Amino acid sequence: MAIQEYKCPCCGGGIEFNSSVQKMKCPYCDTEFEMEALKAYDDSLDESAESTELDSSAGSEWAEGETDGLKSYVCKSCGGEIIGDENMAATSCPYCGNPIVLMGQFSGDLKPDYIIPFKFDKQAAKEALNKHMSGKKLLPKIFKDQNHIDEIKGIYVPFWLFDADVDADIKYDATKVRQWQDNDFRYKETSYYAVRRAGSLRFKNVPADGSSKMDDTLMESIEPFKFSEAVDFQTAYLAGYLADKYDVEVSSVKPRIEERIKASTDSVFKDTVKGYDDVNTKSSYLDYTDSHAKYTLCPVWLLNTSWQGQKYTFCMNGQTGKLIGDLPCDKGAYIRYLLGSGIFSAAVIFAIMMLLS
Repeated sequence: MAIQEYKCPCCGGGIEFNSSVQKMKCPYCDTEFEMEALKAYDDSLDESAESTELDSSAGSEWAEGETDGLKSYVCKSCGGEIIGDENMAATSCPYCGNPIVLMGQFSGDLKPDYIIPFKFDKQAAKEALNKHMSGKKLLPKIFKDQNHIDEIKGIYVPFWLFDADVDADIKYDATKVRQWQDNDFRYKETSYYAVRRAGSLRFKNVPADGSSKMDDTLMESIEPFKFSEAVDFQTAYLAGYLADKYDVEVSSVKPRIEERIKASTDSVFKDTVKGYDDVNTKSSYLDYTDSHAKYTLCPVWLLNTSWQGQKYTFCMNGQTGKLIGDLPCDKGAYIRYLLGSGIFSAAVIFAIMMLLS
């Protein structure tokens, strides 16, 4: 598999995509390069393979089955051996630090249609995490120490973007309630209605991640991405970041996409059923037409932290800066808060302490 290394013609250092200037930039001499000037590199996407399977018979380091799905690559700059799984598409040499793009991972049908470039850098990701933690009175103070950030990595995550036309026919059971009274009785009248809504909707760029490594719920939580800012795929955008090619096929994510489209369609149509006291969906029929998917790489920052033996993962949208992640709770501070509020009995506080232990 052809390995592409982007070298600075001025000093020979490895150049990478800089999210601040939206150009390729050399971190050593600060020379900047326009993205258009590097398009010629992508003409070599169909070059012959240079990767090799790991030799599990040499020495005794590898147990049987440990090398399954792993490949090794040789860095052209320093000759170091790079080991990665079969889906690795962009990385950096662990020995010399040069950014590397594995061109063959994007050849043929594997070539993405679009890519959304990073807009936020590593420092911005750190600052977003600090902001996420600020003002959290029940957060352990030691957890706020930046030294507990074990790993920060920028990853281009493979996504499938679906466009589809939907013809929907939805029936509802609805009720209206009227109440009144006279000198002797109170009255309640419930009227029942059968309501129907039918029509067509057009969906564009409904996303689903195409990586089995990434948690689907986590990826959905950092949406939306601004797909209006997507550009034609170019391998130069990958330099300096990690990237994987997709390993989840379109057919596998299609049911999840259709479920998202169905939920949105139900919500839009139900909002048109007005003037009733209660509305429940009786039946829903959706017909999908002109459905097709586009392969896109989206920017994501992953921040891994650890505290008291437990791992915490935070995820930030590398384009919009939206960050999500769970935080630990200082049990002592939480109990002091409950005691200070004066609204819980000792028995209730004891029960809460047992749940937190």
